Amino acid sequence: VQLQASGGGLVQAGGSLRLSCAASGSIFRINTMGWYRQVPGKERELVAVITSGGSTNYADSVKGRFTISGDDAKNTVYLQMISLKPEDTAIYYCNAGVVTTVNLYEYDAWGQGTLVTVSS
Repeated sequence: VQLQASGGGLVQAGGSLRLSCAASGSIFRINTMGWYRQVPGKERELVAVITSGGSTNYADSVKGRFTISGDDAKNTVYLQMISLKPEDTAIYYCNAGVVTTVNLYEYDAWGQGTLVTVSS
């Protein structure tokens, strides 16, 4: 299973960006998709996650500013980010809990990361 993330870039504080992540490969079912972020020297942290049933969970720091959504037909998850702050600067990683057609076991898939830089 491969996760391809896109949409990162440089934006001024207060601006918006939309991240996308598409899953492909031997997918039987995707149980969850989400976004994490990491700043050099710090641990990777959860930003937002969405389940196959549509339930969502957000880090307190992004509630009200970020919205996660999914397109089941395209095995794609989106993260709409508004009112961006310099402290949102990080590498954003896409994650998915995927049940594969190979053995019907769920495993954790990670994308390559996309850099979001918010200037003050």
